[in-house]
Amino acid sequence: MKNVLLIGLLPGVVDFSEFPELNEEKLGAALQAQEQGLCALGFAARWCLVDRGETAEAVVRATLAAEVFEGVLIGAGVRTAPAHFALFERLINVVHEGAPGAKICFNSTPGDTQQAVLRWVSP
Repeated sequence: MKNVLLIGLLPGVVDFSEFPELNEEKLGAALQAQEQGLCALGFAARWCLVDRGETAEAVVRATLAAEVFEGVLIGAGVRTAPAHFALFERLINVVHEGAPGAKICFNSTPGDTQQAVLRWVSP
């Protein structure tokens, strides 16, 4: 079973004005559904949800140190919001250092996480 780490923002720290189609409840449900879907496909998938930068790097670094991941997805909430550009850049470097052999995946919404992983990692 291949390990896949899914990195995203904690629903409670998201500025939903940037994502008007979402709210905290919808985002949480979508994240859970995508993780469960990946597990049903045969992955050992789990979310590593982070704040907007206060502890995000340390949390991801510790998670990557705990096990080997064949794939790492960084979610659109981190990647696409201009306010999170520096956080995205820092997390890319943490992933590069902590999981140099992992395939890097990007979703475009919480709902296409499975497709993003499957582009790069097979179950």
